[in-house]
Amino acid sequence: MPPIIDIENLGLDAGAHLLIKYGLREIPPGGQLRVVGSSPGWEAQLSAWCRVQGHNVSMQQQQQGGRLVATVIRGDADAGRWHNALHAGRSDAELTGAAADKALSSWGLAARGAMVEAGAPDIHFRLDRKDEIWADTAAVLYAQAVAAQWNPGTAIDWNEPFDLPAVVEDAVAQLMTYLIENEVAALVVPARFLGQVHPHFREIQSLLAIQVADEARHIEVFTRRLRLKGREPALSTAGGQASLKTLLDESDFSVAGFLLSVLGEGTFVSLLNFLHLHAPDPVTRQIARLTARDEARHVAFGMSHLSWRLQQEPQFRTRLANAVQSRNDALVNTAGLNEEVFDALILIAAGEFTPQAIAAGYVRVQQLIVDMAEGRRIRLERLGFEKEDALHLAALHTRNFM
Repeated sequence: MPPIIDIENLGLDAGAHLLIKYGLREIPPGGQLRVVGSSPGWEAQLSAWCRVQGHNVSMQQQQQGGRLVATVIRGDADAGRWHNALHAGRSDAELTGAAADKALSSWGLAARGAMVEAGAPDIHFRLDRKDEIWADTAAVLYAQAVAAQWNPGTAIDWNEPFDLPAVVEDAVAQLMTYLIENEVAALVVPARFLGQVHPHFREIQSLLAIQVADEARHIEVFTRRLRLKGREPALSTAGGQASLKTLLDESDFSVAGFLLSVLGEGTFVSLLNFLHLHAPDPVTRQIARLTARDEARHVAFGMSHLSWRLQQEPQFRTRLANAVQSRNDALVNTAGLNEEVFDALILIAAGEFTPQAIAAGYVRVQQLIVDMAEGRRIRLERLGFEKEDALHLAALHTRNFM
């Protein structure tokens, strides 16, 4: 005997279709479900609903009580309705939450694991292959990033009193000007790729989004520190802009991440740690500590992604080396690091305008440059470059630091 559902006086235009819909889910295609009801016109509503859903229905007068009984024969409409999902694979191939090797345009904006109805529009995303963008640590890094977000208005004590010599305050303003334009580049690069990543790779998409938010916050605090004592932005050089433009021009996700995060932001972590150690005032010190923590996470993402890609494609290492050489060649006629920035670093590390302090500041900045190069070498070796190659590539990195 087929199962029976009594929808009583509930019409299909008032929700009775849900009772029938879920009742049909309990039987296989070709199986029967009996439906009785008393709402005016329910049988016509049922017939129309079944036609749309791909089920067959017949009506017969019940002997007892005189009520109509509808027999719904479940069709196989779902097989057609979910054609894309069943034949092209769900938006999660193994139904485990794992990312597929390639995300299909037919999955569009669907949540990973969703059944995608046939007829949904194809939405094309340029970065739709796992080997192009994946990082095994992306979910962990995103969770860390969420937990580590900080509010510029409350995380930094902007009212803590300090008074620097005018020449040192000018140096801070110059350095902040330099940091701002570099952080703009560090925001624009992941933002350019963010809209190109297939939403199936949600971990990568989310991590890029929060990285953009990090950089926006860094620009805010560097700008606020620059103006804290009434200074205006200082010098931005053609060479510095040219160096950053090469990052914006790179179209390959992995190469861009290598140049920006592994080399550039990795070098900036050294710079920010230096600034935290030698900052001439407490506000700059707090800013350096917080921004360095964010930048270290960006570097970790770049390293994780490159490690993943190089495991899949070891020969890609040659392309990374060529990218460093090509960038060096493109910038060979530029001045490199803004001289004003270099002098500003010396003054900041000196803390005061005396011969003895400046001598000490100069030595500290020279050591910073050595530490930056050593950090790049270590990261390159971790990515599988031979030591000699790592030393060579570390030395070729742009003199503008980023």
